[in-house]
Amino acid sequence: MRAALQYRDDVFQKAISSEYVRILLLHLGIAFAVNTYEKLAFFHFLGAFGYFLFITIQNENRNNEALFGAAYLVGAEVFWRMTSATIFYETGKYGVILFLLIGMFFKGASSKTVPYWIYLLVLMPGIIIASMALDYDTVFRKAIAFNLAGPVCLGVSALYCYYKKITRYEMEKVIIMLLMPLITTMAYLHLYTPRLDQSLISMSGNYAATGGYGPNQISTVLGMGAFLLVTRLFVIRTRWINIVDLFLLGVMSYRAMVTFSRGGVITAFICVVSFIIIWYYKQGAAEKTRINFKVGVLLLAMFLSWIFTNFQTGGLIFNRYTNRNAAGQLKDDITTGRAELVETELEGFYHNPVLGLGVGKGYDFRKEELGIEIASHSEISRLLSEHGMLGVVAVLILIFVPLLFWLKFKNNYYFLAFVAFWFLTINHSAMRIAMPAFVYGLALLYIVDDKKQPVQKKKPMERLVV
Repeated sequence: MRAALQYRDDVFQKAISSEYVRILLLHLGIAFAVNTYEKLAFFHFLGAFGYFLFITIQNENRNNEALFGAAYLVGAEVFWRMTSATIFYETGKYGVILFLLIGMFFKGASSKTVPYWIYLLVLMPGIIIASMALDYDTVFRKAIAFNLAGPVCLGVSALYCYYKKITRYEMEKVIIMLLMPLITTMAYLHLYTPRLDQSLISMSGNYAATGGYGPNQISTVLGMGAFLLVTRLFVIRTRWINIVDLFLLGVMSYRAMVTFSRGGVITAFICVVSFIIIWYYKQGAAEKTRINFKVGVLLLAMFLSWIFTNFQTGGLIFNRYTNRNAAGQLKDDITTGRAELVETELEGFYHNPVLGLGVGKGYDFRKEELGIEIASHSEISRLLSEHGMLGVVAVLILIFVPLLFWLKFKNNYYFLAFVAFWFLTINHSAMRIAMPAFVYGLALLYIVDDKKQPVQKKKPMERLVV
């Protein structure tokens, strides 16, 4: 039995590692090409979208190709936004919805997804309420595209993933599809701004280090990239791949920190801790010794990355993470104004508790109350203010359904980290990107235990999807 289990693990390690370097070099090459001529990003978008759409339809989603395609779009979304590669700003969310709907067309969804159908339905009345106060163009262009694309993307992701069985090998392919475009983003930023002049650094968000794009979103996706690289240090036991991933982790962490946007970095750290706790708990005594060593190496790498970043920024990164200004003086508000935004949204819920303000009306209400034009940074408070008690129902579904799923099975070792990423991200940058919505869905996957899979020594190894 032990020999059979070892064989299965060896097959898994070999399969998931065989194509890694080739795919990695390809995506580093994409970063170099786009940095040389930015319009090539559009062809990257067309090629990736067309390729995954083709294999999903051709194979009728037999091997979860729709999930691979959705993962790749999520990982590439911010990179394509930075380089103006997509036709619509919300292409990432629409693409995820499209791929997963196609996947469900071929393979269906679990009969247990009723709570998420209810979640999608309770979002609809908010459109009707908003239509009474906003003109037609604003409701369907801004309210739906900006405010509902994220929640709907989450609902569709949950419908596809909830109770869906997936092998450990397939799960790691999803991780690679999500990770590779993030490495492209990191490499592109390094080429775009190889060195940071301290005169370019902004303590509130460093656009010089993010290709001129939003530091909050860059910090979020690079934080996810760093987290995924950490998980590979434990899941993948091929030493040379661990060394490659450790180097990438150092570079990814540095680029995430120099955005000076703390949300994505802190979220990534919490996700790492959550993953290691669950992974450690599920391992045997012999494997725990190996984990202890890797944790030590990881802590050393994180410390060196912090020291290097602090040196490169002249100590300003230390001030940022200790909530101080450039002069080293402690600031009063650690939330950088987000608490005040949440307060106005809760006030909107208080005045309209039944059906809420209506989709998109929170923006107008905030303008009237605070005199500023700014979108919500917390999806939870936005749901409450714009959907009222129906928003409360939506929040309860999103929190308690995955919790009950985890208490019943406890077989998805990414669960705690992915749920933490979703919850923390939507409370510092709402659902501006598809990543938190998609990752929430990944937490609901049922990872099949390798021990229950038959050994098939003569079956040729499936190639990794590129």
